[in-house]
Amino acid sequence: MPASAKLPPRAVIEHLVRQTVYSRMGQPAPRSVGAPNPLVVSVSARHGHLTPEAVEILFGKGHTLTPMKELYQDGYYAAKEMVTLIGPRSRVISNLRILGPCRSINQVELAYTDAISLGFDVPLRISGNIEGTPGCMLMGPAGFFEMPQGVIRAMRHVHMPAEDAAYYGVKAGDSMKLKIGGDCGLHLDKLLVRVDPSFKLEVHIDTDEGNACNLQPDTPCELSK
Repeated sequence: MPASAKLPPRAVIEHLVRQTVYSRMGQPAPRSVGAPNPLVVSVSARHGHLTPEAVEILFGKGHTLTPMKELYQDGYYAAKEMVTLIGPRSRVISNLRILGPCRSINQVELAYTDAISLGFDVPLRISGNIEGTPGCMLMGPAGFFEMPQGVIRAMRHVHMPAEDAAYYGVKAGDSMKLKIGGDCGLHLDKLLVRVDPSFKLEVHIDTDEGNACNLQPDTPCELSK
């Protein structure tokens, strides 16, 4: 492959690996693989979302986010920009990755182990529902930005277009289940369903959940109602 060739997102590569493993083992693929679109299960590490105003305060007037790596969902990316998060008791997490594009609210998404190490008591929330959540201080190369609220643990969820919603018999706001195989297999309930024509079929779990099941590219996963 030429050095300039663009690799597909990691989630796509992991899905292809899973399909290959099923084929070589001569085993039937889980129901999820037979859906209108391939199921991808992604581990979402801690990250932040910023407004354009917050970006300028943290990185300098006129600064905009710089895409570094495309995410599986079209139009979203991991930015080159990172900040330091300062929590209670002056505990910090450095190199908190910012995801783009910018949003209308500022939000930080942590796993529970992240929150505990920082001294936060974070609620489990749908992304975007930040009313009454704890805040934090962010430090960038150009200054500090105080978030009065917006630190959450995001509910695990599944993105899907309408054809997958119809296949599974669900609608936006419903809950689904995810069966994860392997030596550390487990079942995850209460996956929030999010439906939009622009979405690809993808489950988002956080690092606590991903580590608990040792999720690997060849780990079999099955989505059900």
